[in-house]
Amino acid sequence: MSPPHAASLKQGIRAVAARAGVSTASVSRAINNPEAVSPSLRARISQAIEAVGYIPHAPARILSSRRSRTLGAIVPTIDNTMFARGIASLQKYLSSVGYMLLLTTSGYDLDAELEQARNLISRGVDGLVLRGDCHHDALRKMLADNAVPFINVGIYRPDRPYPCVGTDNEAAAYRAAAHVIELGHVRIGVVSALQRNNDRASARVAGFRRALAEGGIELPEKWHVEVPYTLDDAREAARYLLSLDDRPTAVVCGNDVIAYGVLLEAERSGFAVPRDLSVVGFDDLDWSRHLRPSLTTIHVPTGETWQRAGEYLVRRLAGEQTIMHHEVDYSLVVRESTAPPPSLKRQGRSR
Repeated sequence: MSPPHAASLKQGIRAVAARAGVSTASVSRAINNPEAVSPSLRARISQAIEAVGYIPHAPARILSSRRSRTLGAIVPTIDNTMFARGIASLQKYLSSVGYMLLLTTSGYDLDAELEQARNLISRGVDGLVLRGDCHHDALRKMLADNAVPFINVGIYRPDRPYPCVGTDNEAAAYRAAAHVIELGHVRIGVVSALQRNNDRASARVAGFRRALAEGGIELPEKWHVEVPYTLDDAREAARYLLSLDDRPTAVVCGNDVIAYGVLLEAERSGFAVPRDLSVVGFDDLDWSRHLRPSLTTIHVPTGETWQRAGEYLVRRLAGEQTIMHHEVDYSLVVRESTAPPPSLKRQGRSR
């Protein structure tokens, strides 16, 4: 016995065929392979579909253009305010131009991302928005073999042969670390996001390290901690750094949520920010300006970045001229969480 949805589809095709005065095979052929039927027959079947109110499966696509007017986006997680903000901007733009968005997550797993991309393509998406440029080789091949346009969002890599829109993460992180160096800090720790399958996190760590190296400042291995994207893990990292006898006087963080965890743990451990510890974030989330002390951070226009990703794909699908690599500016926002380092006496105070 056929499932209810299959029976409904058959009835819908029969109604279209009867309305157009053709066979159900002709309707199926017009939906799945429009070029196999004449323009006049395709137009008649299209009119019948509209009159009957039949909605073909997504892979059938719109008869006249063979487009579903649907884009897919694969993000590592939705448990991230920055991703939520970006997806909201992308969705708003796509809705304004008559496109729909399908969203999936990969959990920073390249195999999972490959599988999700396969699922989205099988459902007829016209293009994909991907996070970063760290992808499975099989995914790149699948996109090329199926001629599916895509764009890497959140990075700027003009040296790569793939379209991208985003900030130069290494340069932005360099600026963040340079800020505390300019304030006089030489004991600087790093709390970064996990770098595995995350080229944005890796680029930010590289930027931190380059600034320190150029300033002649050593980064001891014990002063660099990688953590998952959670407040609890960030607090644990801060607890460890602040418990060291030779603790840092400043901590630069891979994102704002990590910085929030460092701020919270510093307060709980009896340290005053920025008197005893300076903290710098990255992303400039909404809460960063409302905290006390407010967070010094790198501002990245997340909404603009994701909207531009959508604009690139829509224009590409329309056959318009597009720019493959688009850099989005960042800026250092200095607030209350950074200041010159404490005196040597204060560095060695008992806790």
